[in-house]
Amino acid sequence: MSGIVVRIEDRPDGRVAHITVDNAAKLNTLTARLMGELIEACAVLEHDPHLRAVVLRGAGERAFVGGADIREMAVLDQDSAERFITLVHRSCAALRALPVPVIAVIRGWALGAGLELAAAADLRIAAREARFGMPEVRVGIPSVVEAALLPHLIGWGRTRWLLLTGETIDAARALEWGLVEEVARQEQLEEVLGLLLDAILAGGAHAVRIQKALIRKWEDVSPAEGIEAGIAAFRDAYATDEPARMMRRFLEAAARRT
Repeated sequence: MSGIVVRIEDRPDGRVAHITVDNAAKLNTLTARLMGELIEACAVLEHDPHLRAVVLRGAGERAFVGGADIREMAVLDQDSAERFITLVHRSCAALRALPVPVIAVIRGWALGAGLELAAAADLRIAAREARFGMPEVRVGIPSVVEAALLPHLIGWGRTRWLLLTGETIDAARALEWGLVEEVARQEQLEEVLGLLLDAILAGGAHAVRIQKALIRKWEDVSPAEGIEAGIAAFRDAYATDEPARMMRRFLEAAARRT
């Protein structure tokens, strides 16, 4: 049976949650039930004070998430369509609300709502075989909700190309466009993920949470407002002993090298 699977990994340097969209027989397409489960899973993780990072992936190698379930969408009317697309938005928003970095690990197809979930993550790594697209216009609907994040990632022209043509691009082009941050061979993807997690967990737990919140703030405000928000964030970093502790460690290590 399909479902959202959450695995907690307690590492020496912090806790990582692995979320898997498990509907592999149908390219991990999102049903209303699966989206509800994803929202619930994120709500639980959001309040875990020990959480340091979240990894999102699809089951198997054929797809990250192949979109929203067309069988469900084919029978919608205007009212039920609004409820369904709001559920897609809530799924993406639940990922964006997580206070720690979210990494999307993309194998195979990332289409429609699947690409929106990937865009809602903080970082994206992809297998060379991955394919990306927003094909909604080809089934009679526009690309909406978190498709609005794409211009920030790839620019307006490339966003228009994806949304107006409905065509797909490969991982090499996705990397060139800035849609993903790293591309690797299928067998090396977990190694790349491990290095990325190591880098994130090497930072201060409090500092990384503040940094993610500040980046989200920058998306919605003017540069001047963003600078003011940064001053407040810098002050907030000193609410714990993390800066003093980590800077002292840095200085001690530097002294040993001289």
